[in-house]
Amino acid sequence: MFLFKASSIISELEKFSPEIINYCKIAIDKDIEDLDFLRLEAESFKKCPKISLDIAVMEKTKLGTVLPLNAGWSDIGSWKSLWDISQKNNDGNYINGRVIAEKTKNCYLKSEQRLIVGIGIEDLIVVDTNDALLVANRYQSQNIGNIIKSLSSAAFPEGKMHRKIYRPWGNYTTIVEGNRWLVKLIEVKPNASLSLQMHHHRAEHWVVVNGTALIEKNGEKQLLSENESTFIPLGCKHRLSNPGRMKLELIEVQSGTYLDEEDIIRFEDSYGRINNVSS
Repeated sequence: MFLFKASSIISELEKFSPEIINYCKIAIDKDIEDLDFLRLEAESFKKCPKISLDIAVMEKTKLGTVLPLNAGWSDIGSWKSLWDISQKNNDGNYINGRVIAEKTKNCYLKSEQRLIVGIGIEDLIVVDTNDALLVANRYQSQNIGNIIKSLSSAAFPEGKMHRKIYRPWGNYTTIVEGNRWLVKLIEVKPNASLSLQMHHHRAEHWVVVNGTALIEKNGEKQLLSENESTFIPLGCKHRLSNPGRMKLELIEVQSGTYLDEEDIIRFEDSYGRINNVSS
């Protein structure tokens, strides 16, 4: 565990690893204010050397002092170490979520939604999330970093973003998608609104499943309750709002030739994102 003044660590980084400081300063100088967030300039920040603080500074500095701390500690730096500290059953399995395990030993089995069935397996890490399914040997799980690099180099979208995306007004989750269509679950906070916007390449169907939605289409407004729906044609200027005191949930079905989030033209926005392409 490291304790230091900000001025001290910056001084030592400038001395032993100046590239880190230089690229961080550039990333901050070119940052973008996004509501409560300060978003660093990505390209400069990516150029920072991938090096641990131990190697960059602590092995070289003369200011360091080591003190023992008898508090019990685990870095939990791998799935195996997480299995080590988890509460396991008589077969050595940690089980979380919808899991059935038969003749299975010393495994870490976790599911966020889908059913996991393990039969006759040992020493495996199986983690199913909305984004991806991980199956790894318990003693090889520390190599997950190599997979992360592969995701980026192979342009897998899972390497850049989650299926659930948070926005100032709430969040949306991509449920399923095809070549020219996409289905989302949209959740809007009470008294929150998406921007007044328009799409050039896609149309949208909205079905309210929980709460009340205020829909604006080309200047006309209507209220929708549960099990009611509306159609947003291509080129229609529209806005979705939640006028109620409870969370609004609706299913959005997109169809068109281009479904990327860049296909958004904003006219008004409560969060100052007129020039930002996020929903």
